[in-house]
Amino acid sequence: MKLEKHEQEHLEKIYSRMGECIVYLKKNGDFPLKEAGDIALYGNGGRFTVKGGTGSGEVNSRFFVNCEEGLENRGFTVKTKNWLDLYDAKRKEFKEEFIKEIKKLAKEHHTMPVLEGMGKVMPEGEYQLPIEEECETAVYVLSRISGEGNDREVKKGDFLLTETEKKDIFILAHKYRKFLLVLNTGGPVDLTEFGFAGNILVLSQLGVETGHVLADFLLGRLYPSGKLTTTWDAYDSYCHEGDFAQINDTHYKEGIYVGYRYFDSVGRKALYPFGYGLGFADFTYELKDLKAEGTKIDITASVTNTSGDYKGMEVMQVYVSKPETRLDHAWQDLAGFKRSGEILPHESRDVQISFDFSDLASYDEERAVWFLEQGDYILRLGTSSTDTKVIGIIGLNEEVILKKVRNCLGKPGFKDLVIKKEKEDIDPSVKRIEIDPGLFTAEEVNYDVKDPICDELKDCSDADLMYLNIGAFDPKATAMSAVGAASSTVAGAAGESSGAALDKGLKKIVMSDGPAGLRLANHYYRDEKGAHGTAGGLPESLTDFLPWSAKLLLRLASAKPKKGVTILEQWCTAIPIGTAVAQSFDPEFARDLGDIVGKEMEIFDVDLWLAPALNIHRSVLCGRNFEYFSEDPLVSGVMAAAITKGVQSHAGKGTTVKHYAANNQETNRYGNSSAVSERAMREIYLRGFEYCIRESAPCAVMSSYNLLNGIHTSEHKGLCSDILRREWGYEGILMTDWVVSANMIAKDCIYGSPDPAKVAACGHSLYMPGSKKDYENMEKGLKEGRVSREQLLINASRMYRIYGKK
Repeated sequence: MKLEKHEQEHLEKIYSRMGECIVYLKKNGDFPLKEAGDIALYGNGGRFTVKGGTGSGEVNSRFFVNCEEGLENRGFTVKTKNWLDLYDAKRKEFKEEFIKEIKKLAKEHHTMPVLEGMGKVMPEGEYQLPIEEECETAVYVLSRISGEGNDREVKKGDFLLTETEKKDIFILAHKYRKFLLVLNTGGPVDLTEFGFAGNILVLSQLGVETGHVLADFLLGRLYPSGKLTTTWDAYDSYCHEGDFAQINDTHYKEGIYVGYRYFDSVGRKALYPFGYGLGFADFTYELKDLKAEGTKIDITASVTNTSGDYKGMEVMQVYVSKPETRLDHAWQDLAGFKRSGEILPHESRDVQISFDFSDLASYDEERAVWFLEQGDYILRLGTSSTDTKVIGIIGLNEEVILKKVRNCLGKPGFKDLVIKKEKEDIDPSVKRIEIDPGLFTAEEVNYDVKDPICDELKDCSDADLMYLNIGAFDPKATAMSAVGAASSTVAGAAGESSGAALDKGLKKIVMSDGPAGLRLANHYYRDEKGAHGTAGGLPESLTDFLPWSAKLLLRLASAKPKKGVTILEQWCTAIPIGTAVAQSFDPEFARDLGDIVGKEMEIFDVDLWLAPALNIHRSVLCGRNFEYFSEDPLVSGVMAAAITKGVQSHAGKGTTVKHYAANNQETNRYGNSSAVSERAMREIYLRGFEYCIRESAPCAVMSSYNLLNGIHTSEHKGLCSDILRREWGYEGILMTDWVVSANMIAKDCIYGSPDPAKVAACGHSLYMPGSKKDYENMEKGLKEGRVSREQLLINASRMYRIYGKK
């Protein structure tokens, strides 16, 4: 197999940092091994290793190395071929039953199997296979996959382990002298029954070389240094004040108490807490310096590698407990973090963490202000949310108003959860710093700003403006372009903008899906109508649910080149899933990944990447969590900004941060309304977006499918105009997600589809992917006054300022 130069370079660049993405949950000193040798490999992920989730996260790669192949390529002899063969046969049975069940459910729900099965998890079945092989070391790889379109479930074979999995893991842990449980998952599973396992590794889903990473971990060639960005525990231990996966309205009654904010506030120690992760090496740390320069807080810690044999890296984390003078707060919030860099045995390294005190502001709904509470802010330094020590107090002797805004997100119909916390006794010898309230100035937002219009577009016809505000489509087509593969300029690209203003210097903007890399057609050809992939437009994960007749029609409908036409190739790099990237706690690594994607955008003529995705891990059951970074908005915002900087270091290439906002479930994602308080939205679900926009100015933002407090996010003036444009000052492109017909909305849903005219009136430059019906609805809306010509000009001007003729 011959790789293109860019493939080889990019894979090598990623691989050297893979140890930062894997999280060592538990160790007893058995690993790493001294050398490769005989090994017993078990588990559903031994051969069926998962490189990433399904849906838009699927990247068409040239190759993939599973765990079995990875071990063998590194010199191991896998002694359990018979077990793996027997499991193959069992899995085939499970899959056949799963497909039958999907088709049955689709019939009951009056929908298509391909829609019913989108993102659906094939539950692991029960079986009995002999565990007989004798050797010293065994590895059990537990895999789970999830994806776009469906949420996970608290059932055996998904969040819970099957009885077979539990039994086999127990036997292996006691039969073999050295045993490692490997989790090839995109999110948590219930590990509460596995206290007997001496070694547990979150391998995660790392792209094409996932199997090699496992082998190199075993041999110590890659050392683990990742940290959890989501709390792992039994499902019943998480906050269930609100609900999840409802058809119509999902109630975020937990308010700000998401993830570790809930666990820490109620005093419940999670099985594996946020920020937690071990290495081959062990570390100690101590505070070296704490100071304030104006409103900037600087913490310096000295980190020492106490191991005699292993090098490694530590991630230092700073948390802050706010005073509760006016509002209730989480027991602590992450304020900053920093990866140490490599530390050799018995050596030390200084790690500096900085943050601005104003970033600790809270939102007061009653007064519609961002403010700093009067009182003592307790600083904590540690290596996870539960392993911290108090290092200082920042005092503020009066309340400070930072920004006056207006409540604009609607009412959820309930009061948020309030958790009472006991007052903490702090050692009086801890260093204290007073912040002068006079250092801060209050800002008042002006919402009555007139948006500029580019002179080059002023003489556009109404028809051209409407085309510009809708994704490119074939006016002769009777159906929507294939979702996720609607571009005619780049084969397999998700979509593109209209060419209605080419004569005025506004190019077609080509967009590629895939938050784990560019998702394009592997093989394609060109003719007078454009570029065409030689396979159907559906992701591979969905074709199993089609009947043979539909598969035949898909093949017949696929573009067919004329005789003698050259078939071309385009191979893109699959990067680790978003959660794995965030587990590095390394913005430099995230920026490098963005740089890789940006280079491939140059190679394949893609303008906008429909990523990164930074929705919050509100529930561990969200089917799309693997694409998202964390339960924490700071981690999410930092990682999204770093990736964006990497991509946009390439001229003319941009990111599309998504899904804006409160898109935290896949159940009825087209018609579900997230009921969220103004405070929780601003402090938890919008804060990462705000950070990313402030620090990296992404070219585009994508609104989400869901509604917010009864209004489609794409039609929500408070979300799309008041906050995004006026409060944050965002001047880039706003587009919809790939809006589809009403038959994609759940049968019993009370909400309908968004109106293209209202969406444009809220400042969206693009209604995607675009169809004849969308144009007709936009035309009707213009005539009836639901959108003005001036607004269409404003929307198009935002595209022109980025992609117009310079």
